[in-house]
Amino acid sequence: MTAVHVPGVPAIEAGRLVSTSPATGAEAGRFPVATDDDVRRAVDRARAAGEWWAGLGFTGRRERLLQWRALLAKRIEELAELVHVEGGKPIADAIVEIVTAIEHIDWAARNAGRVLGPRRVRSRLILAEFSGHLEYQPHGVVGVVGPWNYPVFTPIGSAAYALAAGNAVVLKPSEYTPAVGQWLVDSFAEVVPEQPVFTAVHGLGDVGAALCRSGVNKLAFTGSTATARKVMAACAETLTPVLIEGGGKDAMIVDSDADLDAAAEACVWGGMTNAGQTCIGIERVYAVDSVFDAFVDKVVARAGQLTVGAEGTDIGPITMPKQLDVIRRHIDAAITSGGRAVLGGPSAVQPPYVHPTVLVDVPEDSAAVREETFGPTLTISRVRDADEAVTRANALSYGLGGSVFGRRRAVAIARRLRSGMASINSTLTFAGMSTLPFGGVGDSGFGRIHGEDGLREFGRAKAITRRRARSLLPSMTFERNPTDVARLIKAIKVMYGR
Repeated sequence: MTAVHVPGVPAIEAGRLVSTSPATGAEAGRFPVATDDDVRRAVDRARAAGEWWAGLGFTGRRERLLQWRALLAKRIEELAELVHVEGGKPIADAIVEIVTAIEHIDWAARNAGRVLGPRRVRSRLILAEFSGHLEYQPHGVVGVVGPWNYPVFTPIGSAAYALAAGNAVVLKPSEYTPAVGQWLVDSFAEVVPEQPVFTAVHGLGDVGAALCRSGVNKLAFTGSTATARKVMAACAETLTPVLIEGGGKDAMIVDSDADLDAAAEACVWGGMTNAGQTCIGIERVYAVDSVFDAFVDKVVARAGQLTVGAEGTDIGPITMPKQLDVIRRHIDAAITSGGRAVLGGPSAVQPPYVHPTVLVDVPEDSAAVREETFGPTLTISRVRDADEAVTRANALSYGLGGSVFGRRRAVAIARRLRSGMASINSTLTFAGMSTLPFGGVGDSGFGRIHGEDGLREFGRAKAITRRRARSLLPSMTFERNPTDVARLIKAIKVMYGR
């Protein structure tokens, strides 16, 4: 008898993880579920492969990573179709996601040697007889626990930088998008067939927990803040260092001198792309009183034009079916507490879809304002001025990204946001800029991927000193004498006593 699968809900059948489309129920793939022993063996194999991979040096790894980048570029339509089928994401959004991931692979490959390679570090007078040297050595095996909402961009944001730094990677894709994760691993194996440098293990949350305890040298996690705490607890058992990207509830501030047309367009994109299932998506907006009404009208006009459905639309299905309950609860809570739906509302939730919803007059203590919604919904609140907007934006424990629209004060406002990232007169753009670090503060996590900081995250600093001459001020030796100590005291007073 053939099992009946709920569209989009991961199922275990005969020891295999079955992945289906949330829109159509079409099967995207079946993958063997890893046991704890399977995970440990995968890490052990990766450790040996990582030694070989590290031995290629920056130049050898760069060549292979650029080949992988080229392969993804050539097969971009194939991968986008898989992302669309498995997660429901519109093809155009999938293309943008893959393009951004390709850019990160390219930058990491080209810059790893410059950022992480051995270099001379200037010494100081007291140790002038020594030269200083610094390099970043690979950790060994990096475990990556990936999310379902950006199943290409987000895992690659960790994996490509870890690989460029000389590590092997074991990926645990989300159980909602295992086919995409396996596709990435298989495509990498085409350009690196010699060793299992980049591999995947599949299953539910228990497989992710097993990866935490498997002996990986570092673990990079992207997911909810609640799960992030469990990951940290598991990794703490073995003092395994972690990189955490948790949830977000990003705010957008619209100042009095903002270009309202540009702000409205970016707001709708930032809040509703990928059906709002974006950790750095705009969920809260604070518009100053003088522009509030005009801004809301422009947002409603643009959001109301978005199309919803399975094929050829702007907004696809909600990938994780149980998230529909969260979205419905937040909309209901907003209305019950006195808020108004100027677009959409409770009727917008039509499983597996949610239509664009814009809420105003929602109290700040409402779940719609304080909790991560992960749907195509926006709350827009009226504030006296930018100062009040910043205060409200910073009131939550999350601190991932944010956005500011304005002219004279925009940079100053962006700096005051308690977040790891901010964009001015745009939304989400910091994610695609491979030269900048990506990460949050507070309940949104810690550590950074992307950019130079992202490369260093996957290397451990190794400091080396080397004697190059006789000591003029011998201090770190039992051979020093009272005269040496007196000269040392005199030198310190001359140098630092003013």
